[in-house]
Amino acid sequence: MYPFLFRVVLSRLDAEFAHHCGMAVVRVLGVPPFSWAARALTRPAPQLHTTALGLSFDSPFGVAAGFDKNVVGVRGLTALGFGHVEVGTVTALPQQGNPKPRLFRLIGDRAVVNRMGFNNRGAAAAATRLARLRRRRGHRAVIGVNIGKSRVVDVADATADYVRSARLLAPLADYLAVNVSSPNTPGLRGLQAVQTLRPLLQAVKDAAGPTPLLVKIAPDLSDDEIDHIARLAVEVGLAGIIVTNTTISREGLSADPATVAAAGEGGLSGAPLKARSMAVLRRVRAVVPAAFTVISVGGVETADDVRERLEAGANLVQGYTAFLYRGPLWARQINRGLAR
Repeated sequence: MYPFLFRVVLSRLDAEFAHHCGMAVVRVLGVPPFSWAARALTRPAPQLHTTALGLSFDSPFGVAAGFDKNVVGVRGLTALGFGHVEVGTVTALPQQGNPKPRLFRLIGDRAVVNRMGFNNRGAAAAATRLARLRRRRGHRAVIGVNIGKSRVVDVADATADYVRSARLLAPLADYLAVNVSSPNTPGLRGLQAVQTLRPLLQAVKDAAGPTPLLVKIAPDLSDDEIDHIARLAVEVGLAGIIVTNTTISREGLSADPATVAAAGEGGLSGAPLKARSMAVLRRVRAVVPAAFTVISVGGVETADDVRERLEAGANLVQGYTAFLYRGPLWARQINRGLAR
């Protein structure tokens, strides 16, 4: 049913508008009695229970940051069977993001190009929504919060900007992720340089207190840079690392070059990222201690993909882009495949 709906209707809509339509459905599914019915259909099998970051997850498979930027779909996503939801990216200051259009499908490649630019309502609004969720009885979703730099803040002042978000959001988050790897905020990826990243992570860790802190890195780093950041994360005392964000590479695409060029700049996600994401996972896992949490994301589509990441050393796995192509029962399909 969903493949037909996507091919005939959704693929003809502007990609960002289609996402908002999908999010509206997700929000409805988070409200009883719809949430009860959805949960009954999608609840992960007991054997998928996973422990990581000192937290308990119904499934090792969750939603990556970017899908729910404003903490509005957590209940619906949980009802659909995801083991955790990473919201954001949230910035200290509200911002509109980059000009539209800024989200493009490459359907033949099962990929997406985005240059959203951290559009969100800001850390204070996210904190209010998180507090409301935490007050709900029976709400047990594991919620990570991904934080980034506000666009109007100079890179030289980035640390204070991240700390501001961390102080607001860490007390309400199950874990916090520092995003220094999006290609859509000018200067942001430069923060991955070890000499810049060390003081930033240390300051955010101090602000986060007991909340587990992770850093999310780009797939476009060199192997040496990946090794350095992985070792730094351990030295600073982070709880884990998320590999990887979107890529600026366009290698290996089957789409017509004119179509790719029309999509323009931005981060590429989806199936073309699979091989590089897997390679970065293996490299990071070889560097960090066994007790250090590694979350793998990028090019994940099937239960076999998730299983492969877990066998390669990931503690948790996330997805986003394939959700657009596979539909609302995607997490259910993956969880059932893992249980088998």
